[in-house]
Amino acid sequence: MSGELSQLRLVDTPAGPITYTLTRKRVKNLNLRVGRDGAVSLSVPPRCALDRADTFVREHGGWIIQVQARQREKRVEPLPPVDRAECVRLLGEALERVYPLVQPLGVAFPQLKLRALKSQWGNCHWAQGYITLNTALARCPERLRDYVALHELVHFLHHNHGPGFYRQMDALMPDWKQRRRALRGYETEFDEKE
Repeated sequence: MSGELSQLRLVDTPAGPITYTLTRKRVKNLNLRVGRDGAVSLSVPPRCALDRADTFVREHGGWIIQVQARQREKRVEPLPPVDRAECVRLLGEALERVYPLVQPLGVAFPQLKLRALKSQWGNCHWAQGYITLNTALARCPERLRDYVALHELVHFLHHNHGPGFYRQMDALMPDWKQRRRALRGYETEFDEKE
């Protein structure tokens, strides 16, 4: 953008050294941000003194370090792509591992379909007797594949996300909430070449 001047700066804070990008632009206040990648940026009015900007970052050093630490915990390394045959194998095995949990409850073994879904890890078509799992799930750890497979199987018993559904998940997989939280660190959408 025209009228914006940026420079990289380093400030020693009680929490440790912090590198940040200082950008001068038409703003009234000092605006401090920590990006998803942990990069720190500070937007300041055009006539703001460098000392004032550095002091502002120094005063917020503890907060910056905390935000960066939380982001590192959330960040998950990208997983390598999985070819179609491997995808079929991995997701089929997940379904076979968790199916014995619902079989005694009268759930018939469903047909498994795989698709590159944009916003879901899976879905259940209970009336038609099949579940669909997102092909991206094959790139996730086994325990997360198992969680999604079981989630969809439980929909054969409870067609919505009502209290009965969650009671059943608690009974069959007591740590399902932790697995769901871990799954949020992964992307559902990726390029797939067939």
